[in-house]
Amino acid sequence: MTKPAFEKQQENHYLVWFDTEYSGLDLEEAHLLQVAALITDRSLRRVRPVETDIRLAIRLPSDAAVSPWVEENLPELIAACRSSSAVELVEADRLLAAYVDAVAGPPAERENRRPILAGNTVHADWWLARKYLPRFTRRLHYRHLDVTALKLEWQERCPDRKFEKEDPDNVRRYFPEALLNSSDTRHDAYYDIQASIAELAFYRRCLFRPEGR
Repeated sequence: MTKPAFEKQQENHYLVWFDTEYSGLDLEEAHLLQVAALITDRSLRRVRPVETDIRLAIRLPSDAAVSPWVEENLPELIAACRSSSAVELVEADRLLAAYVDAVAGPPAERENRRPILAGNTVHADWWLARKYLPRFTRRLHYRHLDVTALKLEWQERCPDRKFEKEDPDNVRRYFPEALLNSSDTRHDAYYDIQASIAELAFYRRCLFRPEGR
């Protein structure tokens, strides 16, 4: 009999790929606009069906300030956050927590056995999640996997060759399980987590090649 996924977690941490869009760069004042999550194993393979991925527009309080850049560049997301389809923060927190539990089981008593949060510049997303999504963050490891650290190393070594995150075909090349619609663009949290998975796969291939290859 195949063991539930969470029974295997003792030996192999999962990666919870997570990204947010928010109302402004001042994190003290920022409101969440969108959250997205996708869980892989350490080999960057999905562990849940694609239809269970999290991609939510968060209801924006009527008096919430939004930066001019966000108003100009993310008008469709702002409209979604002010529509009836947006979800309240408490519901987003519940859904994210349930998503992690479906893979990893109830939060392990030892924090170092919980899934690891992963993404690009993920410290900012973690900061906002700690503020707005406490049930979700209580299910996560104290360490984070920030792909940006590898990006900086790559830029130092190969400044003329960057990973093209904006190219959906390139994302699919390194993360074949990506679900990308023709309307998806950067500054969409769901697109960005899939691009981050692909980017990590790229760095693993190019930065960590065996000797002599």
